[in-house]
Amino acid sequence: MVPLRKSCSAAAPLSQLKMYSFMGGGLFCAIVGNILLVVSTATDYWMQYRMSGNYAHQGLWRYCMSNKCYMQTDSIAYWNATRAFMILSGMSCFAGIIAGIMSFSHFSSFERFNRSFAAGIMFFVSTFFVLLGMAIYTGVTVNFLGKRFGDWRFSWSYILGWVAMLMNFFAGIFYICAYRMCECRRGNGPR
Repeated sequence: MVPLRKSCSAAAPLSQLKMYSFMGGGLFCAIVGNILLVVSTATDYWMQYRMSGNYAHQGLWRYCMSNKCYMQTDSIAYWNATRAFMILSGMSCFAGIIAGIMSFSHFSSFERFNRSFAAGIMFFVSTFFVLLGMAIYTGVTVNFLGKRFGDWRFSWSYILGWVAMLMNFFAGIFYICAYRMCECRRGNGPR
């Protein structure tokens, strides 16, 4: 005799409310995370340092000294890698947001495709890309640039990148929890 799995169908309204709560929390985290990603990537306060007695700051695209900003024209591998991973992260987060919004509707032409699961995976992919970009930038800055400039520190654009990574991670957690609630609500039918 095969033991029956307990279904959440008896508590369907409560289960559905929990599912929508997880999806709403995930969507909030994802939207905030994507905004932070865009701001972090676009601004030029990743690192601040003192050079020739003046304060200077730099980002992924520009560096500024003595109230004048200049484009980063050097094609340095770690800048290009960090830029690419941050842009890929923003794109995958945006795709996750679209899938997350679509997951509020239950009309699916694919029986085995769950939009909540797809959104959660996209947010985890986005988290991974941010982690790669931030790790590359951190490693190069600490090991090479930090030794070149005596008085330096990471600045707010850099910190926003780490916060965006956490927000995308939590968005993924929320959407995977919503997926689990949806699976529980479906019962124990064959797949």
